[in-house]
Amino acid sequence: MRVLLRDDISGVGKRGDIVEVAKGFARNYLLPTGRALLAGDKIEKQATAMRRGRDLRNVADRDAARTVAGLLGAATVTISARAATEGRLFGSVSAADVAEAITAQTGAEIDRHKVSLSEPIKTVGTHVVPVQLHDEVSAEVTVEVVPSA
Repeated sequence: MRVLLRDDISGVGKRGDIVEVAKGFARNYLLPTGRALLAGDKIEKQATAMRRGRDLRNVADRDAARTVAGLLGAATVTISARAATEGRLFGSVSAADVAEAITAQTGAEIDRHKVSLSEPIKTVGTHVVPVQLHDEVSAEVTVEVVPSA
């Protein structure tokens, strides 16, 4: 069944795309939730308008992400955490903690899902943390974990 997507759907397509999906998926999920419309003959203009709007938003988001990446590349974020004398943290510093510290210290709003920590930080010291700001833009922020008094 051919449908016009009204939202980005992982594994299916992006907003404004006309895609072929299984009938059950379209009838039971996409159409009732309003995430797609049946693709008829006259829907092509609407699809083109949706793709144009998506592309304009994508360019604006990419430019904003590049600005934030420049800000983050030059910044060092300090996080205070309880630590033992040998430098091992009693807890850990998670992606949410890093995102919160970035927002508090630089003013750049970063979602915790954008912070790419393979595992939480568990030691005192300087760590380089990658941040995926956009599909095409990433940055590395220097995080300095210091023991709290």
